Order: sequence, then C-alpha cells, then structure tokens
Amino acid sequence: MDTPPAGDPGLFGPSSVTWQVHGDPLMWIAGIRALYLQALYPRAVRGVLQNSDFRRDAWGRLMRTANFVGTTTYGTTDAAERAGAAVRGLHRRLTATDPATGERYRIDEPELLLWVHCAEVDSYLQVLRRSGCPLTDDQADAYLREQRESGRLVGLDPARVPGDRAAFAAYFARVRPHLALTPEAREVDAFLRRPPTPAVFVPARAVLWPWIARLAYGALPAYAHRLYGRPAPPPAAVTRRLRATGRLLRAIPPTVRWQLPPRHILRAVERLGPDTRPSAYKLRRAAAIMDGQGERRG
Repeated sequence: MDTPPAGDPGLFGPSSVTWQVHGDPLMWIAGIRALYLQALYPRAVRGVLQNSDFRRDAWGRLMRTANFVGTTTYGTTDAAERAGAAVRGLHRRLTATDPATGERYRIDEPELLLWVHCAEVDSYLQVLRRSGCPLTDDQADAYLREQRESGRLVGLDPARVPGDRAAFAAYFARVRPHLALTPEAREVDAFLRRPPTPAVFVPARAVLWPWIARLAYGALPAYAHRLYGRPAPPPAAVTRRLRATGRLLRAIPPTVRWQLPPRHILRAVERLGPDTRPSAYKLRRAAAIMDGQGERRG
C-alpha cells in the first residue's frame, strides 16, 4: 500500500482509478464523443442551445467542462466542492421549453442531469479502454463507482447513479427509446463536423479536425450512428484508429502535455509530491498485485 500524501488529496486521491485515467490525452476525443451522444437526448440538447452561446462559444464550453473535470479530479476538496456548487447554482436558475408542447422545464431535473452524466462518463471509459488504456474490468467498475461522486457534485443522488458496467448497460437500454435526432441534435452534429475557428487556426482545422471528429463519431455506439443517419467504420477499424492515436499522443511526455492550461495535474503533483503523478503503469501494477493476491488465495 502506498503511503498517503500529506496534502489534501481531493475527492478522489492518487490511489483512485479516476486519478490515473483523467490525465490521459484521449480524454479530449472522449469529450467530443460525449457531446455527440448527449445531443441525442432532446431535453438535454434543448437546454444547452436555449441557455448558452454554444454556436459561438463551443470552445469555451469545452474548456469549461475540461476545467470542471480537472478541478474535481485533481483539485483540493474545497475547490471541487466549490466547482460543484457553482454548477448546481447555475442549473437551478435555468429552464428550457419544448417547442412541440410549450412545456417549460428545469435544467436540473434529475433525469436530464443523469443522462448528461452517464453519456459523459461512458464516453471517457469507452474511448480510453478502446484506445489501449490498461483498465481491467474490475478497474472499470471501480471508476464508475468513483464517478458517482461527480454525479453528486452536479446535483444527483449518488444512489441513483449507475455504479458499474452492468448498471450502465441497463441504464442505456432504458433510455434508448427516448433518444432522437431533433433539429437541435442536427445542429450540434453540423457544428462538430465543421466548428467555427479563428482565421489563424483555419488551416489546422482543415488538417486535424476532420480526423478528430470522425474518430469521436466513430466511437459512438451503433444505435447513435443509426439515429444520426451517417455511416461509421466497423467497430474494429475504429478501435485500431483509437489505439494508433493513443500510442501517438501518449508518446508525448506527460510533463509536456500537462503544461497546457489549466495545468491541474501539475498543481496537484506540486501539492502532493512527485509520487502522485497519474500513470497507466500504476493501473497495470495494481492489477498485477490483485492477480498475485488471487493466486496466493487459490
């Protein structure tokens, strides 16, 4: 057992699965997959488009989400709780309207929050595992249990949040009949395929973004591809591309990747010590230890 760090480890801490995987560079592709998936829930996508400047500030929204995940994963307990309180406070003030019925509903209704949470967490887990992040089935379930804490932060009752792979599968089976390709979802799809970009970045967008967007779209479940009505490569081909992308991005030294804003991981390591750096190696080591203990018991 590793010696606990002396500083405040935050809500999850360096021994958690969340701590190890949320520093992976494929989290960005997973985040785009989550946007595609979240947009298929009509009440959720209306809430976004009716209450935010998504069309002109989608990059800001993506960065705010990344900052929230970074703060709640690697920040102090107080910083994580304050981030959660800010999100809950914002959602309490917002409503949206169903254009077909005229119904006005709150953005913080539990079923809506639960969909956003599950689509996001599932995207992180699916993309990371398919891209080669060495998560065992037990570690995947542990990650989902840990993410109940993220659900609590945004206003969910943790007891109602799925906490393992079987519960997630059952949840998505229950929700699938309620998903649809609404005009708002089409708008998100069109945006993600060709997002507005400052002029100086247009050449880079032309080269890099189609590859990123296609990879994120390809990583969606088959039922999402059917709803969007656009074909995707076979799952095995998508997995190969995710693995190749994972090898490429993980070859960049972590200390270089972690310099990008908002630098949550570097601040956490400064607070808790160099032994707390997130690493896929720690997942492999933990799995090997558990396997060894199982063999000795056998």
